Amino acid sequence: MQKITPMLWFDDQAAQAAEYYVAVFNGRPGRPGGSRIVETSHYGEAGPGKPGSVMVVGFELDGQPFTALNGGPLFQFNEAVSFQINCETQDEADHYWEKLTAGGDEKAQQCGWLKDKFGLSWQVVPEALADMVADQNSEGGKRAMAAMLHMKKIDIATLEEAYEGEKAHRG
Repeated sequence: MQKITPMLWFDDQAAQAAEYYVAVFNGRPGRPGGSRIVETSHYGEAGPGKPGSVMVVGFELDGQPFTALNGGPLFQFNEAVSFQINCETQDEADHYWEKLTAGGDEKAQQCGWLKDKFGLSWQVVPEALADMVADQNSEGGKRAMAAMLHMKKIDIATLEEAYEGEKAHRG
């Protein structure tokens, strides 16, 4: 049994959200599906939701369990919590960015962060980004960080150009 499972509180879109996230993670380039709906439970006569309506959806994204609850409009997502998606390639980053920004808040897109159509925050992070900005004592790391701060979606080629800087022009 998984010790820690993220619980996502939705007004009444838990089933829609779970199906959407499963489709996003199963549809990425170069990777087989590993995401699925595990179980769905419904409210009974005791409530508090309408009897028969979806109460909880258990689902997995790449084997990571999640639970989605239809708990009503009392709580909303905010940027204090996000899910980071580590991507090996630009194609993979582009896939997640395209799918998760569709219908989301464009104002919440900065430095690889986005907010999807359900209001949940994600970070789409190519592995190359971490490698290039890790050393802020190097000129290349500083240039890559400066370039990233002007991006919405992370573009690996632009980061590499910034990282290489003068070396690329000399050589």
